[in-house]
Amino acid sequence: MYATVDPTTGVAVRTFEPLTDAGAQAALGDATQSYRSWARTPLAHRAEALQRVAELHRRQIDELAALVTLEMGKPVSQARGEIQLVASIYEYYATSGPGLLRDEVLDIAGKGQALVRTAPIGPLLGIMPWNFPLYQVARFAAPNILLGNTILLKHAPSCPQISLAIERIMAESGLPDGVYRSVFVTHEQVAALIADPRLQGVSLTGSERAGRAVGSLAGQHLKKAVLELGGSDPVLVLPSADVDQAAPAASTGRFWNAGQVCTSTKRAIVTEPVWDAFLDRFLAEAATWTTGDPIREDTRLGPLATAAGRDTVAEQVADAVAKGATLHLGGTVPDGPGSFYPATVLSGVTPDMRAYHEEIFGPVAVLYRVADTDAAVELANSSKYGLGGAVFTADPAEAEDVVDRLEVGMVGVNTVVRSSPEMPFGGVKNSGIGRELGRFGLDEFANKKLVRTI
Repeated sequence: MYATVDPTTGVAVRTFEPLTDAGAQAALGDATQSYRSWARTPLAHRAEALQRVAELHRRQIDELAALVTLEMGKPVSQARGEIQLVASIYEYYATSGPGLLRDEVLDIAGKGQALVRTAPIGPLLGIMPWNFPLYQVARFAAPNILLGNTILLKHAPSCPQISLAIERIMAESGLPDGVYRSVFVTHEQVAALIADPRLQGVSLTGSERAGRAVGSLAGQHLKKAVLELGGSDPVLVLPSADVDQAAPAASTGRFWNAGQVCTSTKRAIVTEPVWDAFLDRFLAEAATWTTGDPIREDTRLGPLATAAGRDTVAEQVADAVAKGATLHLGGTVPDGPGSFYPATVLSGVTPDMRAYHEEIFGPVAVLYRVADTDAAVELANSSKYGLGGAVFTADPAEAEDVVDRLEVGMVGVNTVVRSSPEMPFGGVKNSGIGRELGRFGLDEFANKKLVRTI
């Protein structure tokens, strides 16, 4: 069931029925039919449509932010920040995208000439999560609409009204029917869509478990898949680090969006020389992240998106504390309605605890005390995930060395990883396959067509 459940109260506000099997197949049929004309639409016209999508997001920012707050509990000020980023992504592809799609002329031996043309491949399925319900859609939809692909978008069941709002904006921008369609479909219908020869690819942002399921289906049917999965991003605080710079950045990186961020700084790995100073400053910063009503402008920490998610986080913390971890802050589920959980800080987490191996998708920071830089890198790389990471140091040579040694897809030096339209996003190991945003987002679902002329 697709349903809006207010996470501040736990009350179901509105429900939606999924499509019938015939309805899901009809949606794919429309996307297939539209692809034939959309792929032939002049690139300049596709770019103009994306510019209108950007402008509509900015024009409707308050309405969209209110929906984000209602459906997943994000504080309204943070929701507006997400929508501003979303608008910049659509605008980036509208303005810079056409240049990135220019033919690449090759230097070849012999007569004639050769070039590589970046062409669309057909209808795609996007499976998107609830934690950034507009941003995740934008980074998949924007480059592929520009490229000439058509999109079926299956959003998280907890974000149906946001999903419909995005579809409405796409229609208001002038996109032809069938270029972008929101589909409320079941897991079984997703499997049928991926198996259908008309669908050419699937992009999923979600859990490792979901990635395995979708990736397996895509492989069985020889479909291209992009998978952006979990993360347990480390922030390495090395001996020469400026603690007054590192601690606020790590705190914001961890508690923003109630910690429900793939690239959240989930592990702070702090070297011995700066441990005491960092711990004191980090705890002071963490204490400022107090929970409150997400519709208030001054609220920094809203509820988690679901009660089930909050309960999982509470269980992970309780397991760590029961097995000997130190609880510095938080760790208690508050009384009252809603799926709230306080900013929480743990240290002394060991491999026998769930918090050591699992991604904690909530406002829980885990701090590790290590002897030196080598120990910090070793611990950072011990995770099965490899999405992003950060290094804080005053030594440029040390920064270069550690950046090269970290097994992640993105690294910030004296800053945490932040998303921007022109920079690629993605990871290695169990964090997924493929890249989004920047010029790389145009290449994942593209036919890199060689044209040889004599």
